[in-house]
Amino acid sequence: MGRHCPYCPTVLKGLQALLQDRLIGKLETVVIEEHPDRAAELGVRSVPWVRIGPFELAGLRSERELRDWAEKAGSMQGTAKYIGELLSTGAIDRVLELVRDDDTYLKALLMLLANPGTELNVRIGISAVMESLQATPALRDIAPELRELTRHQEPAIRGDACYFLALSRHPDAPGWIRPLLGDPDDSVREIAAEGIAELAGQQ
Repeated sequence: MGRHCPYCPTVLKGLQALLQDRLIGKLETVVIEEHPDRAAELGVRSVPWVRIGPFELAGLRSERELRDWAEKAGSMQGTAKYIGELLSTGAIDRVLELVRDDDTYLKALLMLLANPGTELNVRIGISAVMESLQATPALRDIAPELRELTRHQEPAIRGDACYFLALSRHPDAPGWIRPLLGDPDDSVREIAAEGIAELAGQQ
């Protein structure tokens, strides 16, 4: 919290309500002017800043929002929502840090990828993360899940899954991509052909 922050009292009041309802186990407040070292340790760059479970939330949050995050803490749905929010604000580096430290976040990324309702800016962020993970063990480990997504009813999701499969450099990726050469969607067929060609060039 900051002494002169106009939004901090609102957020603090919401957190106190969550504590009273036992949605959170404890509440620690830090005034950054009084404890700058603690704020730096937590990675606080602006206020208000809140950590609820694994979720780090910056900016003004209503009690309803805070309650929703508290209720979703520890769930895959909540983790996917958190990753989606980070990607929507362009926090690619933060998402990369999370997925490299804990494969739960990579599974959450797959949930977002598989959801037709995921917004375009979040999908662009997913692509940026996957490209940064090219040929890594983490991306190879989720190749079977990507293969399943190549059978999704949405062409855009099939195409993305195909592209990421090629990026994974999984040894079975060419065989998993090949059926998409006959996909009913032109763009998916094109992505599949490019992926197979790229993988052939890596051999």
